[in-house]
Amino acid sequence: MGKAISISSEYTADEVRAFAKSSSDVTQCRRLLAIAAIRDGASRSEAAKVGGVQLQTLRDWVLRFNEHGPDGLQDRKAPGASPKLGADHQAALVQLLEDGPNLDKHGVVRWRLQDLVAWSKSELSVSLSEVTMGRVLKRLGYSHISARPQHYAQEEQVIEEFKKFC
Repeated sequence: MGKAISISSEYTADEVRAFAKSSSDVTQCRRLLAIAAIRDGASRSEAAKVGGVQLQTLRDWVLRFNEHGPDGLQDRKAPGASPKLGADHQAALVQLLEDGPNLDKHGVVRWRLQDLVAWSKSELSVSLSEVTMGRVLKRLGYSHISARPQHYAQEEQVIEEFKKFC
């Protein structure tokens, strides 16, 4: 069995407990208390029981504590998946939107999400859903505004009379 990784002597057990007490993050507090137990001379198995974890997890906490101090034991945000449309793809999409649709070239008179999804699949070789395309457009600053349709039988005289009462 290998030798246990030593904990940074920069902080005493009482200082580590003080960090745990001042922390509002429950998981960070639990991790700091396990580190404090080790600093007090408890075995790694006992410290793992304090933290409610296995020895391997405790070892990972010790490494994070040594590298980043008490702040290293906070939960880190997962990076998530990288976006399917990179910066160059987004620039091409913005250019397409700014130029507007061409009936001869694109076969549409106005852009709909399904049209943009089909365009991205054929031109950019990127397959997106309509929901994802809508999110991309919103992030790029575009809104879903469509002209209000006018009924074919709408009469100008009726509109003017209605305006008088409003």
